[in-house]
Amino acid sequence: MYISILFYDNMITHLNGTLIYKTTNEVIVECYGVGYQINISLNTSNVLPNVNEKIFLHTLLIHREDVMQLYGFYDKSERSMFTLLTSIPGIGPKSAIGILSSITVSDLKYAIEKGNMLLLKKMPGIGAKTAERLLVELKDKVNKIEIDSDKIVISLDDTLNDAIAALVTLGYNRTVAEKAVKKTMTNAKDMKLSIEDIIRTSLKYVLQ
Repeated sequence: MYISILFYDNMITHLNGTLIYKTTNEVIVECYGVGYQINISLNTSNVLPNVNEKIFLHTLLIHREDVMQLYGFYDKSERSMFTLLTSIPGIGPKSAIGILSSITVSDLKYAIEKGNMLLLKKMPGIGAKTAERLLVELKDKVNKIEIDSDKIVISLDDTLNDAIAALVTLGYNRTVAEKAVKKTMTNAKDMKLSIEDIIRTSLKYVLQ
């Protein structure tokens, strides 16, 4: 029988340096002449600065058999969720990163709190038994994860991209437009908004 044992090491809790390389699942951050290779989720990748710009990542160093791997997160809530996910039998670091690439931390927290089995089973690598374990073992733990509304990551699907593009066309800076759309979707919670509703509400935020 193959048994995978993870050891978490808090020797490197964060990195503050220069982003010198990035893909959708990996970055290299240089700090004082040392380059750190870091595994990341797609959600973290979506909020990264450009190459050669300053970057700050919360990190977690994992020892796995004879391998040491460093994982990076856009904020502490994503790191906390990663730690909880990998505490579940059958979910290793790679699977946890895959899950955090397919859903935001706030949405995953909400799904676990509400017992949304259907959504959990749609996540990569999650079957019915693992989804049940997530609900049973994490339901009382995820409420301790505090979500910083200023750092909530939204999955930029076609509708949200179109809304952002519309605001940019109206003359607003893309960064401002993204923040406004993010705030709109955060406040909307479970409400289903049309693109017109998103644009209309986002305009209120960019004008504040």
